[in-house]
Amino acid sequence: MNIEHLKDNKADIAVISSDEKLIVDAQSALDLAMTVKYETGATDIVINKSAVCEEFFILSNGLAGEILQKFINYHIRIAVYGEYSQYTSKPLKDFIYESNNGNDFFFVSTKEEAIQKLTETQ
Repeated sequence: MNIEHLKDNKADIAVISSDEKLIVDAQSALDLAMTVKYETGATDIVINKSAVCEEFFILSNGLAGEILQKFINYHIRIAVYGEYSQYTSKPLKDFIYESNNGNDFFFVSTKEEAIQKLTETQ
């Protein structure tokens, strides 16, 4: 895992890159958030969708809700970037839409969009 820390007067964001799955359950998500916070002080995280397990995007199993609740409890905001067009689930599309209209969780196409979303909503 590589952590790039972007800090200026507008942003304090950790951009995570990894070749392996970093978020596979609620505990691994919390471990990632706490590691990032400890190493950088940032509570805003940008991560590639490929570092998040596919089970996260199956809403019926409750994993997404459990993970997002952990992030809310610890005041962590996250933007996941990647391709989402392959998903056909209406509940998932609605979840992504609602998340993108909030202030804490975003699902966007590019790393640049992810950084921009977190910067704009501070």
